[in-house]
Amino acid sequence: MKFGSALAGAWLAATLLAGSAAAQGVEELVVTASRLSEYDPAETPSITLTKRADNLITKVTVICDTRDQSQRRSELRATLRNLIRMAAQDKSITLGIGDEVVTAFDETMLDSVIEPDAKADTSRATLLIKTAVSPSDSFDAATGRIKAFVEKTPKVGRTEVLLNSSWELTLIGPAEYRPDVIKLVSEDAQRVAAAFGAGYGVEVQGLQLPVSWYQSGPLDLALYIPYRLT
Repeated sequence: MKFGSALAGAWLAATLLAGSAAAQGVEELVVTASRLSEYDPAETPSITLTKRADNLITKVTVICDTRDQSQRRSELRATLRNLIRMAAQDKSITLGIGDEVVTAFDETMLDSVIEPDAKADTSRATLLIKTAVSPSDSFDAATGRIKAFVEKTPKVGRTEVLLNSSWELTLIGPAEYRPDVIKLVSEDAQRVAAAFGAGYGVEVQGLQLPVSWYQSGPLDLALYIPYRLT
């Protein structure tokens, strides 16, 4: 693709695609090893868009080892309801489920998340707890909100709420940032062409590829399109 009108057309197309995705509703993606692009200085473009993650997220296991199965399930359900109730009172906390795409968790899902544990006479439920990341947030502050939420939530009977040791980031609707990334690519291509003087141009390859990302800081992501200038 030659730099110039074709690049401008690609930028316009990217804008329309992003608008279409927004109209259809966007997914919240968990930035895990399976979705996170590995940074490779030889392959990853230097032109990236720095973006704060939308949420910090971690898994929690709600577990109960009361011997009687009916009582055990009742205690688990009561504790899950307490988590839902406490989250509704705390604007900084949201509950969800899902491994790669996050969906909201509510009381209609109680029975579907409870399952037998590997340990005898034990049942568990796995949820996600997330907190929105603000521009001024620190990693310690964000993790602290989730830890405090778990600590203050009442646990019923022999139920425990166990935090996972890993923390992950989420990104909502990465396609909507495509026009901004392409604008940065356009500006880079113009600088490169200008460096060679009048009459020179560059070819931009890879603009049809989706937005990729890698973690660039504790709460930050670098968004890019794996393009090449030739």
